[in-house]
Amino acid sequence: MHSYLKTVGFSQITRRSEIKEIIRDVIASYDEKVCVENHPEGVFVQFSKNYGCDCGISVCGQYDENGEFHVEYYFPFFRGTGITSREKVTVERHTEKESYAGACDDLRIGVTMIFYLQNPAEYMQEKCRGLKDPGNRPVTVSGLASEGKILFPVQKDKEAVKVERELAKNRTNLIEAARNGDEEAMESLTMEDMDTYSMISQRIVTDDILTIVDSYFMPYGIECDQYNVMGEITEHDTTVNEYTGEKLHLLNIVCNDIPLDICINDKDLIGIPEVGRRFKGVIWLLGKINF
Repeated sequence: MHSYLKTVGFSQITRRSEIKEIIRDVIASYDEKVCVENHPEGVFVQFSKNYGCDCGISVCGQYDENGEFHVEYYFPFFRGTGITSREKVTVERHTEKESYAGACDDLRIGVTMIFYLQNPAEYMQEKCRGLKDPGNRPVTVSGLASEGKILFPVQKDKEAVKVERELAKNRTNLIEAARNGDEEAMESLTMEDMDTYSMISQRIVTDDILTIVDSYFMPYGIECDQYNVMGEITEHDTTVNEYTGEKLHLLNIVCNDIPLDICINDKDLIGIPEVGRRFKGVIWLLGKINF
């Protein structure tokens, strides 16, 4: 049983017989079907069905020589909007099945962003056409949140926001220069980190940590595609799973200057989401390479 099924509205699904029924429903009445006919082991197919706005279940498997479809795996999906990153993308196949992980180094985050590839069949089609490396193709990432809470915003004036954006832009330029071997940039980043540590050490005595840190993106747990994130909500909408009737929240947040769409079950969200407030939670990061 997939642990993130509840995120797209299947929190009451607890038995294998129930998920098998949903898988049969996806295959019988899919919204999207992508076939890879020249796959070495047979025809690989990805069926996807929306059970809410841009979220649902994808089922992947293969047809044998007798035309019978065999389910290999399934996963819940949530399609983000817009372009998240245009950095160089690396894709690797998972060991146990025909699924893929993608990774890209976005300087705004400061860590390698690793995501579960939502469109494996499209990627396999491109490989069959001779694609060796996805390169700098644009990536759209989104998150399924297993838990989350709404926090009040940090009060800032317009001048402080403007200064913060300039500092973030300069830091990104310094990181890029340091990556290319610039020693002065490395020293500047080291001094900046020391100043930040000193500031936090002084403020932590009197201030709450969430008033000092207003946004972060950091790995969570052992699995490489799960993250603990916090960011300001810029858009909020709701949808309902048509199969179960469960209410879902669709949030667009800005996390470390990166726009990120997040889907979370109403039962797993503490607080009332509104534009301007902050979302803090644990997400499974999904990504789509736009071919």
